[in-house]
Amino acid sequence: MQKTVKTLHQPIRRAARWALASILLVGGAIWVATPAHAQGADIFKGADLALGEQLIAEHQCVQCHTSKVGGDGSAIFKPQGKFNTAGLMRGMVEMCNTNMNMGMFPEEVTAIAAVLNRDHYKFK
Repeated sequence: MQKTVKTLHQPIRRAARWALASILLVGGAIWVATPAHAQGADIFKGADLALGEQLIAEHQCVQCHTSKVGGDGSAIFKPQGKFNTAGLMRGMVEMCNTNMNMGMFPEEVTAIAAVLNRDHYKFK
């Protein structure tokens, strides 16, 4: 009986997670786009890069992304037309956090995004 209840709630939970992720992503895009809050990579100032590296390894981000795009997984970086600011890229990390139910704190998401910016995106 309990398994049936869980099965029935899975699509609802999945839809709720996607809705929340969309709201966070759009909200982040609006926040980044407003002149008063327009920021570049300075949103990563003070980020704990060692923590970001540790979390990327711990959550097996590379393995997950490799399974999605193949090869060495690097094709996932800078997807055409997806985002072009540090804030939007950080929003994508937050979306992974939400969708995968990782439970990371904002500073942990920022730490991961800072590592990705350093290694792949290089937003100024």
